[in-house]
Amino acid sequence: MARVVIGLGNPGPDYAETRHNVGFMVVDRLAGRLGIELREVAAARRGSGGPAAEWVLIEPLLFMNRSGPPLKANLDELGLDASSCLIVHDDLDLPLGRIKLKQGGGTGGHRGLQSIIDSLGTDEFGRLRLGIGRPAPGTEAVDHVLEGFSEVDRRALSGVLDRAEEAILLWAEHGITSAMNRVNAAPIDLEGSGKGC
Repeated sequence: MARVVIGLGNPGPDYAETRHNVGFMVVDRLAGRLGIELREVAAARRGSGGPAAEWVLIEPLLFMNRSGPPLKANLDELGLDASSCLIVHDDLDLPLGRIKLKQGGGTGGHRGLQSIIDSLGTDEFGRLRLGIGRPAPGTEAVDHVLEGFSEVDRRALSGVLDRAEEAILLWAEHGITSAMNRVNAAPIDLEGSGKGC
């Protein structure tokens, strides 16, 4: 069974380093680790391969709130469905440094997830939530997610992305329930040591 990992973000260099694009960042790193080349196809960057050629990586290339249609087009083309998917995305409700696996459920106001649910007709897919923290007082959420990371936060980000990558490998090897038990109990680690997963 294919392991399908979808990173969410906004396309283009203007958004590449913003909080909203941590899903792309994780999938890019995973592609490098697995030796998978991502190429543009059907309004997405997509690649497959890795151990036993079982991995499929997808980054929808429409803007975040329109992630669903290109994802559905790619899944349909490959004959895959939501049950094999793990969506990697930013989450305002988790502090920076916290990652959390989840199966199914609501969107928490995340428009990329809402677009995917609308397009696939189900919310029964895995999610890997990467905390980006709440905006500072007086800052709108939309501005917060489209800002780059501060210098302090950027130093922590590499370790967070490493932990997210390890969480995906746990999900692929052991399934969502077992991976959740390990990943979700891990402490926040802003120094990037990767303790706990």
